[in-house]
Amino acid sequence: MAAPANSPTRSDAAETVEDATGPGRFGRLRRWLPKSVLGRHALLALVGLVVLVLVLEATPPFANSQFATMSYYAIAAAGLTVLTGLNGQISLGHGALMAVGAYTTGLLLTPDGLPLVVVMVIAAVVTALVGVVVGAAASRLHGPYLAGATLAFAIAVPGLAIYFHDFLGGEQGMQITAPRPPAWFSDAVYFLSANETSGVKFLAYVGWVTALLVLLLLANLCSSRVGRVWRAVRDDEVAAELAGIKLGRVRVLAFTVSAACAGLAGAVLGVVVRLAAPSGFTIVLSIGLLTAVVVGGLGSLTGALLGSALLVFLPPAITDVGTSIGLDDVQAAQLAPLVYGAVLVLVMLLAPSGAVGIAKRLVPGFGRGRGLRGRSSRDHHSTRRS
Repeated sequence: MAAPANSPTRSDAAETVEDATGPGRFGRLRRWLPKSVLGRHALLALVGLVVLVLVLEATPPFANSQFATMSYYAIAAAGLTVLTGLNGQISLGHGALMAVGAYTTGLLLTPDGLPLVVVMVIAAVVTALVGVVVGAAASRLHGPYLAGATLAFAIAVPGLAIYFHDFLGGEQGMQITAPRPPAWFSDAVYFLSANETSGVKFLAYVGWVTALLVLLLLANLCSSRVGRVWRAVRDDEVAAELAGIKLGRVRVLAFTVSAACAGLAGAVLGVVVRLAAPSGFTIVLSIGLLTAVVVGGLGSLTGALLGSALLVFLPPAITDVGTSIGLDDVQAAQLAPLVYGAVLVLVMLLAPSGAVGIAKRLVPGFGRGRGLRGRSSRDHHSTRRS
């Protein structure tokens, strides 16, 4: 028997349920969010700051040191996301750019010298200038040629520290004086949590506050006209050039922004590790950053965070599993890179969009903004059915 003309069909009922439990819920939540893009990103950064305080005050010193390590990976991976994920330039030289930031910090950060914030800004500026030079030289290169050029840069820069050993410490590296937490900071942390502030915890705060600021700036930059131009160049260079976009200028700008982030990451790395040495900035670091960006989700700042967490927390977990099943320390340490490589291969085969792409498929409304608001429920339902 045919249904009455005015009775709801099965698909209409499904759409009604979906609106009540899925996108509609996110729509009601969005009404409470700030209208501007900057306001929404600032709110996310504020939430991240609250989470940062809760996590660092609830975890032991070893976990604090892991989070401090993750902070400089996150900063560098976020900058590489802009370069590779949004602008389409493959770089294997970000470890060398981090070395520039770390050595600049080591030269300028003295007990009676400039404040840490000023030193970090100078490190970012110096690395950005290096990025201008490298980006201008590589702006006409594509694909494997660009990767080869940045690879040569990554190999050459650590060698400079060995060549100028009297000035940069040679293979032993340059010792960096870690700053002590100011009294007002320790008092504020004690007021909020009744916990003392150790040097490791203070450096974790420094790293993650810097990471949140970088993510806030990059998120707004990617949402602006500059970000749309980067995506246009990545998607179709010919069409972008016909539209009047200067490809070389756009590529150099992306490389400069990414280099500044790498310089900041190198500065945080220097104060956390308290050492800037050539062995810490090998090609392995650059490949690890690129792997983190791919595994987390190419072109996503959230993916950069997820990939950085994988870089920091997966190897120790795999090493512990290896020792628990009877392997010695050397064998367990060698097991971690094997598992990490297997994870990378599986992600590339099964989830090319990375961890963020998996989250978008599993969590309704994850990563969707105004694009979902502008579509009707019937369009959304039809898309899901197809």
